[in-house]
Amino acid sequence: MTSIDDSPAPSTSGRDTAGSTNQGLRPRGVFGKLPRYAAGKPPVVVEGLESFKLSSNENPLPPLPAVLEAIASETSVNRYPDPMTTALRTELAGYLGVPATDIVTGAGSLGALNQILATFAGQNDFDAPDEVVYAWRSFEAYPISVGLAGAAGVQVPVRPDGTHDLDAMAAAITDRTRVVMLCTPNNPTGPVLTRDDVIGFLEKVPAHIVVVIDEAYQEFVRRSDAVDGIELYREYENVIVLRTFSKAHGLAGLRVGYSVSQPALTDHLRVSAVPFAVSQIAEHAAVTSLRHIDEVEVRVQSIVDERIRVVAGLRDLGWTIPEAEGNFVWLALGEHTQDFAVRAGEHALSVRAFGSEGVRVSIGEEAANTRFLALCRDFPHRPAEG
Repeated sequence: MTSIDDSPAPSTSGRDTAGSTNQGLRPRGVFGKLPRYAAGKPPVVVEGLESFKLSSNENPLPPLPAVLEAIASETSVNRYPDPMTTALRTELAGYLGVPATDIVTGAGSLGALNQILATFAGQNDFDAPDEVVYAWRSFEAYPISVGLAGAAGVQVPVRPDGTHDLDAMAAAITDRTRVVMLCTPNNPTGPVLTRDDVIGFLEKVPAHIVVVIDEAYQEFVRRSDAVDGIELYREYENVIVLRTFSKAHGLAGLRVGYSVSQPALTDHLRVSAVPFAVSQIAEHAAVTSLRHIDEVEVRVQSIVDERIRVVAGLRDLGWTIPEAEGNFVWLALGEHTQDFAVRAGEHALSVRAFGSEGVRVSIGEEAANTRFLALCRDFPHRPAEG
């Protein structure tokens, strides 16, 4: 057990660099090791140009008119929401063809993921914490969520084409591994995992290890052999599928996500689920959006059409980019990453730069995508074959 610091209390005559007058107040030790989540920044205002935010993989379209009406009509916010989100789980059960009892909701798919990690991975032994294996680079919140759960993250580099190296991930599993996370399409690089590849991987994973298939961008996938987590969760008791209403449904600001898994897992997940994580407004909006799924799919297809146009335009310009199956593209710019982000800002476009690795650019409005392609046409440093 860690001993309590009994050193003399500091003077309260001034504040330290963190703004506190009590230097004895300290967070858990893991906080000194965790990266900070860097949300996509808004675009810089440039005189004479309409600004576009392409940094957060947001849906550029607002929610459906019926959804906006549902949001405006919700007047019961003086009451706590249904902790079981019964209406939403019932609607999802019909849409997905799964039992409602197999669904656990959360504050976005990230909230649902945090519930999974809190349940299955943590600090069971001070010298040997549980391990969580995931591809890297992948979703930026993974190392934060894993660390906060008290587990140790095991990052397995993605291949040069941005795909998961499933053989290396299988080899990284040890007797301390409790969870493996697969992100498909992978954020920020873009490629999907195929059904055959994931089945082959699952056959190598011990049955007591939870495998999370994170499908936040599933609705944008058009590759015919792509994995469908809902199909696999029926076959494998250790699979949990993550999905969200943030992207395709345009409800990012309302925070509605969910996981789907068999009772052997959901029985435990309901214990860790954050009470009232999904508000009445969010639940009503999500249910209404599902009831107008045909309209949602039309909007999603318009974004996919723009993605196809952008990808074709980049390749016509001589750029080599990974397969793009989400609502974004990945530019592996290496040392030129920050230069590209600065130039984008000069064109009233915000993009998401990842250190010296690359830039993720969301598919936005048609005018924004056209301006992005013009920027890429004039940028001298582009990823290319050989």
